[in-house]
Amino acid sequence: MERLMSSPGIIENPEILDSHTGNGEHWIVTVYNNEYNTWDEVVHILMVATGCSEDEADMETWEVDHLGKSVVHHGGQEDCETAAEIIAQIGIRVEVSEE
Repeated sequence: MERLMSSPGIIENPEILDSHTGNGEHWIVTVYNNEYNTWDEVVHILMVATGCSEDEADMETWEVDHLGKSVVHHGGQEDCETAAEIIAQIGIRVEVSEE
């Protein structure tokens, strides 16, 4: 028995999904490794600055330690700048940039 497949309909005005469209949430905070902050200091400050869980902060700290840097936060420019200011208080190099 032959099975007929229906062809998909044509969408006149498809919705384009773009995580950057109009939400202003396309900024990132990057933290860089150094030789003087302890693991626990970095985990703690990431939790305070970004509101992330201890598990997430631990993972990001691993990335900083092993890869030299980690993107630790995504958000709007003001939110990222605030998080970066908090992180910088412990002397760690931090950068805010557009994605």
